[in-house]
Amino acid sequence: MMRFLDSSVFLHAYLKPKRRLTEVESRVKEKAKNIIMRIDSGSEKILISVIHIGEIVNIIESRLGLKTSIELLAKLLLLNNIKIVDVNRRDIEEAIYISDKYKISINDAIAYIKMKQYNIKEIYTFDKHFKKLPDIKVIQE
Repeated sequence: MMRFLDSSVFLHAYLKPKRRLTEVESRVKEKAKNIIMRIDSGSEKILISVIHIGEIVNIIESRLGLKTSIELLAKLLLLNNIKIVDVNRRDIEEAIYISDKYKISINDAIAYIKMKQYNIKEIYTFDKHFKKLPDIKVIQE
């Protein structure tokens, strides 16, 4: 079964906090790392959009540097279990409607649209906004 991978998983797994994490935040970080390890091992089939790849790489670059973001991107491109899909104008137009209807970000709406297009019912995410969307299940471990 293929799942969508939201950028929040990478951000929780890779970013180094500027302060000490709470117990709950530490558990989220560990769960995110475990998800990434399963993806790295090839045991999880993942769909992600170019928008979400860009989001991940830009945030990693701003916090950890260009070299780290390039290494992460190169690693993602080498994994055969990750399908990276394009986003077109029609997707963005539909995302505007979904974003307004469910009060979620454009990027979250694009994830939802791509899930629908590829008949994916589950998403790895730590973003609570996905719980507002019908017909999908949030997976956090």
